[in-house]
Amino acid sequence: MARFTGSLWKKSRRYGISLSGTGKELEKRPYAPGQHGPTQRKKLSEFGIQLQEKQKLRFMFGLTERQFRRMFDDAGNMKGVHGENFMILLESRLDNLVYRAGLARTRRQARQLVGHGHITVDGGRVDIPSYRVAPGQVIGVREKSQNLDIIVEAMDVSNFVPEYLTFDENKKEATYNRFPERSELSSEINEALIVEFYSR
Repeated sequence: MARFTGSLWKKSRRYGISLSGTGKELEKRPYAPGQHGPTQRKKLSEFGIQLQEKQKLRFMFGLTERQFRRMFDDAGNMKGVHGENFMILLESRLDNLVYRAGLARTRRQARQLVGHGHITVDGGRVDIPSYRVAPGQVIGVREKSQNLDIIVEAMDVSNFVPEYLTFDENKKEATYNRFPERSELSSEINEALIVEFYSR
């Protein structure tokens, strides 16, 4: 299955959650897209609710179904709660941490920065958005890319860096201090429903 490249704003309105993280999608029209959007009130089955929760998280991180399922299976091999481990693995992706550090305004933008080779991990260039960052590793911007407009603009509007990251604005470097706790991750996602979906 190819990666979704359509309108993330429509998906955000469909699921009632800001998938880009900016919140702009729901400001003017906080209802489903389409002619009957404001009046649509479909009652979902248990399966439909589980599927919707899975799709929300998958579109939020911009993964294909295969990538998403593989990471879910990896989380199942770790000690601890399956759903929480899954959320932590998603959060540990390089493109997501670039976004969390404020070097990009959205995860899509962060993926592009990584894919184009502008990002380093422990000083070495990494161009794989799905690269799994380990606690203690340092994410930086290549010297040639330090003054990219896209990065400078993102840093200007960024005003929150989570506690599990330490960001040095002068060096444009972020240190991944530790795995995040569940309370620090999105409260709009019920990962237990995703575990139930894949456990059918």
